[in-house]
Formats: sequence, structure tokens, C-alpha cells
Amino acid sequence: MHSTDRSSMSRLGHGMGRLGVFVALMLGACSTTQRETPAPVLNAPSPKPAELTRSQTPLPPPRRVSDWDEYRLQAAQRIVAANESRAYMGTPPDQLLAIPVLEIELNADGGVRRIGVLRYPTQAQDTTQLAIDAVRRAAPFGDVSKLPRPWKFVETFLFDDDRHFKPRSLD
Repeated sequence: MHSTDRSSMSRLGHGMGRLGVFVALMLGACSTTQRETPAPVLNAPSPKPAELTRSQTPLPPPRRVSDWDEYRLQAAQRIVAANESRAYMGTPPDQLLAIPVLEIELNADGGVRRIGVLRYPTQAQDTTQLAIDAVRRAAPFGDVSKLPRPWKFVETFLFDDDRHFKPRSLD
């Protein structure tokens, strides 16, 4: 083989190697494999006070309740009342934007001890933080010291396309 042919072949081989790497990177970027679900957010950091601005109307003190069903209903009502401009009360749309599910662990006085995420939505993942912030705005939820342990409840948030939510407990 002539020396000019060898250098041309070398450049061609090097170019083909680059093309192969490029194709591999592009195929990797187009992969349809699902991402791993992020770990639950336990002990989610408290938002800054400016982020927790309550609705204009102060919340009434929580009522004394006799069981967890009443407690969950009262908590959902407080979440809506504390987030009037971010919530809706009508029938949820057929197609929801996102459905995050939170587990709210309480102190004896009904203050939030910890918020865990049981379900992250597959899209509009920011709605998870919106739901966490809504729960923190509504706290405290009322004394739970007379209710059976563990002192926690689960709430599902039904978000519409405008990122307004409705607690599933009220649906």
C-alpha cells in the first residue's frame, strides 16, 4: 500500500471511530429506559417564611376529633383553607397534571414532625414541593395525643393543569 493511502485509511478509521462514539451517545440520549424513582423526601427542609405565606383569612383553631377519619377530613379542610388561591373544590378534571402522595407524621400537638413522599408524579414533579408547602402552611392540625399511634396520615393531592390542587380526602 502506498504511504498516502495508509494515512488516508488512518484518518478514515479515526473518523469512523468518532462517528461510532457519536452514534452511541445519541442512542443513549434517546433511550427509553425509565429513570429510577427518587428516594422519598423524609424530613423535608422547611421552606423559608416568605414561601409559607398563609391565605388572607386566619385559620380557626382545630376542632377536637374522636378518630383518624375525622382528623384526616379536618386536616384536608385546613390545607384548603390555608391555601385558598392554590386549591380548587370542584370535580377534579378527567386528566390530572400530577398526583403526589404524602405521609404526614405529627407531634402530639398536631404540628408537622416529618413529611415523607410516598408517590412522586411522573410529570410536573414540582407539584410534590407545592403539596409539602401546602401542608406546612396549614399546620398545626390539632392535638393527636388521644388518638392511637402512629400519629400520621396520608394525603393525596390532585393537581390540575393550572397547578391548583384538591386533597383526595375531600373528593
